[in-house]
Amino acid sequence: MFPLYQHLYPRDDDSDERTCRNDSRSKSRSRPQKFRNELRRVTLHFTPSWFSVNMGTGITSILLHELPYQFKGLRIIADIIFGLNVVLFLLFLGISIARYTVWPQMGPLMLFHPSQSLFLGTFAMGMTTIVSMCAIAAAPAWGNGFVIFTWVLWWITVVLAVVICTGLPFIQFTRHVQSLEQMSAIWLLPLVTPVVTASSGGIVADILPPSHARLTLTVSYIIWGMGFGTAYLVMSIYYARQAIHKIPPAAIIVSVFLPLGPCGQGAFGLLKMSSVLYKLARLDGQVLGSVNAISPSDIFSTQAEAQIMASAIYAVSIPIALVLWGLGLFWLILAVSTLIDLAKVSKLQFNLGWWGFTFPIGVFSSAAVQFGKELDSGFFRIFGTVLSLIEVALWLTVSSFTVLRVIEGHIPFSPCLAEQAPSRKYTYQPRETTVPTST
Repeated sequence: MFPLYQHLYPRDDDSDERTCRNDSRSKSRSRPQKFRNELRRVTLHFTPSWFSVNMGTGITSILLHELPYQFKGLRIIADIIFGLNVVLFLLFLGISIARYTVWPQMGPLMLFHPSQSLFLGTFAMGMTTIVSMCAIAAAPAWGNGFVIFTWVLWWITVVLAVVICTGLPFIQFTRHVQSLEQMSAIWLLPLVTPVVTASSGGIVADILPPSHARLTLTVSYIIWGMGFGTAYLVMSIYYARQAIHKIPPAAIIVSVFLPLGPCGQGAFGLLKMSSVLYKLARLDGQVLGSVNAISPSDIFSTQAEAQIMASAIYAVSIPIALVLWGLGLFWLILAVSTLIDLAKVSKLQFNLGWWGFTFPIGVFSSAAVQFGKELDSGFFRIFGTVLSLIEVALWLTVSSFTVLRVIEGHIPFSPCLAEQAPSRKYTYQPRETTVPTST
């Protein structure tokens, strides 16, 4: 344990004298005491990166539920994984609340850490997978009351996504110490959060009444722009970093798959939002605004004109989504090639970052599946199914490794305890005043 935090929980190996003194006590130590000490250790070292487990588990349940080729009982398996995801999310949330309640100093320490703070995006995205699955599976089965509950949960994720997407870059700009060489794709985590929430908004809008659905789609388009625009900027910088400083070390090599996230989820979001918008126009003759409004939008006041506008949005969204999916395909090929190249010269050891395999590949697969629906394409249905099964296999593998490492006591471990990042790395200098000289 690092010296600054030795007082946070007891250890039995601080010194030889203390070890000898505690040797006799350890024999009589009760199991409840050992359990409390272990629980204290786990809580102290619990970081936001654990919510990436929810991201991977959530996208797995969604993929299995929406798989083009179903067999009897597959959706029941998807519902079981969904239930597991909810339980894990509530467990992780409870541990997180306990961590920052018992040790309030861990909050600023985590926020000022240049990498761990960025994993706050996984909290919102993990919650978003639950909202999406509620809209896909639970709400249709449990009635209108659960539909409203799902919609409320979605609005909570919207607030979280906007705060994370804008707040963490501000902390990066003012508190974190960064360099191009140390940059990694985890910079994308807070920025892709609104894109994931917008995509979930398209799913939620599909089960809402028309007026609520239009409001949801309007907000979804706005936050989609917030997230994808900034994520695209970071992907450009990340490309330059890879070219100049080469691939990252083995410990974070899985991060090369993260650019798949904004590409895959961005494409899926455009497809889903535009298809729901088109359905709404055919249903009541309205697009995003009200037909009764006295404004320039009154040119779309007839049902036929509204359908033309919705058809145009839908028609434009498909090629744009294809372009984004193609960009994701580029990053996928590059990431796989990079991983194989590094595996030849370095030993890859499991860590919690391996959950970065699951969600990016999962959302890229979901976009392929959605293309299969919208284009009635056998190629995309088959390709999306293959990618989905690969993601499920990765989820099973990473889950097994995670459980094994937890049992062995190797994780959790909090990197932000290794060093304390300064709260500010700059000072404001007063502007110098010059006395005018007489000529």
